[in-house]
Amino acid sequence: MNPELSRRDLLKIASTGAAMLTLGLFLPGRRADAASLAPLEPNAFVRIDSNGRVTVIAKHLEMGQGSHTGLATLVAEELDADWSQVQVEGAAADAARYQNLFWGGSQGTGGSSSLANSWKQLREAGASARLMLVNAAAERWGVPAAEIRVERGVLSHRAGHRAGFGELVEAAARQPVPTQVKLKSPGEFRLIGRHVPRLDSRDKTTGRARFTQDVQLLDMLTAVVAHPPRFGARLRGIDSQAAAKLPGVVEVVRFDHGVAVLGRDFWSAKTGRDALKLDWDESAAMSEGSAELLASYRGLASQPGAVARRLGDADAILNRGGRVLEADFVFPFLAHAAMEPLNCVVHLRPDGCEIWNGEQMQTGDQAAVAKLLGLKPQQVKLNMLYAGGSFGRRANPAADYVLEAVSIARAARHRGPIKMVWTREDDLRAGWYRPLYLHRVSVTLDEHGRPLAWRQRIVGQSIMTGTPFEAFGVKNGIDSTSVEGAANLAYQVPHLQVELHSTQNQVPVQWWRSVGHTHTAYSTEVMIDQAARAARQDPVAYRLALLDQHPRHAAVLKLAAERAGWQRPFQQKGPRGLRRGRGVAVHESFGTVVAQVAEVALARDGSLKVERVVCAVDCGIAVNPDVIRAQLEGGIGYGLAAILHGAVTLEGGRVQQSNFHDYPVLRINEMPRIEVHILPSDRPPSGVGEPGVPPIGPAVANALAHIEGRWPTVLPLKTRSA
Repeated sequence: MNPELSRRDLLKIASTGAAMLTLGLFLPGRRADAASLAPLEPNAFVRIDSNGRVTVIAKHLEMGQGSHTGLATLVAEELDADWSQVQVEGAAADAARYQNLFWGGSQGTGGSSSLANSWKQLREAGASARLMLVNAAAERWGVPAAEIRVERGVLSHRAGHRAGFGELVEAAARQPVPTQVKLKSPGEFRLIGRHVPRLDSRDKTTGRARFTQDVQLLDMLTAVVAHPPRFGARLRGIDSQAAAKLPGVVEVVRFDHGVAVLGRDFWSAKTGRDALKLDWDESAAMSEGSAELLASYRGLASQPGAVARRLGDADAILNRGGRVLEADFVFPFLAHAAMEPLNCVVHLRPDGCEIWNGEQMQTGDQAAVAKLLGLKPQQVKLNMLYAGGSFGRRANPAADYVLEAVSIARAARHRGPIKMVWTREDDLRAGWYRPLYLHRVSVTLDEHGRPLAWRQRIVGQSIMTGTPFEAFGVKNGIDSTSVEGAANLAYQVPHLQVELHSTQNQVPVQWWRSVGHTHTAYSTEVMIDQAARAARQDPVAYRLALLDQHPRHAAVLKLAAERAGWQRPFQQKGPRGLRRGRGVAVHESFGTVVAQVAEVALARDGSLKVERVVCAVDCGIAVNPDVIRAQLEGGIGYGLAAILHGAVTLEGGRVQQSNFHDYPVLRINEMPRIEVHILPSDRPPSGVGEPGVPPIGPAVANALAHIEGRWPTVLPLKTRSA
């Protein structure tokens, strides 16, 4: 039983009498009357009902980042809607209507692209709806359309005419759909750039918001999976007698690569899973640990790799000697560790498959499920719910956990819905991490202390190879996500060479919040700081001198330094023997430039406290300033957790971490005071979900060097953290 009305159901209601206007990117020349609503619905982004309620159809997942509020703001701005009457509905899986315009025909959320790719599209959808309402009012009142004013969901004319959106819906639906609309100039914005309440806050704080875990369907069972102890292990035998006798256990299901226990509830299923006696064939499983992998990486870093970028002749300059700085940077595997562990509800029916999920990669998941079941993609219905975080994990290139849930449902005798739930231990141990990386960076300084030659060798797994994204993500052996942030180094360096060794092992890896920038920002910004220190120059002034071709970088760097009081004397000694330092970093990712100044305190016992972070950002037009600040604050907290604590380590091929006691996230007492300053801009908006993460690590490392005179090059810093 499906508790939710689908978009098709709503259109059927509309065609049988309920006054409803569905608008979006319509075919030119068509009319949006009752007879033509259904054919035009595939391009719908806006729905207005007879009560004046405006529903924005959001093609992107809301996973805490505020995308639904931002997308609705774009529509409501051009529509001149009353914000209190705006709501958001997740779009169906349909790339023809709801593709991410930056992804070449695929629907999905990621790369901090939600607002950026929708900027013009959704404003035009709102403007089209507004114009049709205005034309309907003009016909009804017998006045020129140009004389009608629209404000907060009400149309009015100086002759005394007045009507709300709902009163005009039926008449507006008979108007021809505009082929062209005029969009507002920034000076006319009433909602964009101003504070509007988040549309999901009330439901999330009152418990009304629906996540996958909240889905309750008739005759639904819960599945908990037993995953292999090592990557590559295969299930050889199973003794399920003890599990089958436990109360609440309904069925033990063996599927493609594992086994699951189905129970009446989660605890019954988990208890049953834990009672299984499993025999794993580990003959082809991974046996290396992190230490062995890292040793091999160091060997590769001593050899030339595939060239991602070559400018001048860095090798020749470095071979001359002179003032050469060199460092190896080590970045461990990282788990996403979102608040909501992975889960998925599946109901297989004779005519197709229906899924409820915090769905992030609609096109890829729909295609993968259809292939597994031998269905057409349109027979796989995906209901997009809220997600309790993701940080990239739910956008899995192999559709891993979705296919796992579908495989269980296919193999089970139970024909009703099945909710698969991962435990936190599954979340940390069952794979798909930010890869382990090693960077070897060598820099030669000229007579003025500026970088003359820069060679950077990056060693780590490719996250694109072997995925549907390989065709455009890997060129000439270079995974662009492994070298982004280094191959396009913003600083002016006459001789630059970035090389890559893409390694292979059995650890499943994928993107993690801010992708390659998680490690390239750290290595490049720490090396720049070392160069500034070697040149005996101020770190901010040194960077600015090398950024004359990148005015956006220079502007945010100046703003962060100014608001942090960089030019004022800094108190380096604190109470009880604390030593204090501050560091700076600036980095561009996803079209957004962020600079951060971090102030840290180091106690006598080596424990570290990040006290304050001043952040400046250029993200184009600030659609929702409060959401931007929240995302940058969250990104700083997420990045701090990684550099202070984050490490997934392997020993003998087994993941050592299991829960938050040995894979800590940032605790509230570790969160610094944060100031976020948004640089005014007239550029189209760029991403903010990820760009706050990369600069915080190097800013903290550079602050530590301010205290100790040496830069940490091996992460995490947990041995220092209180």
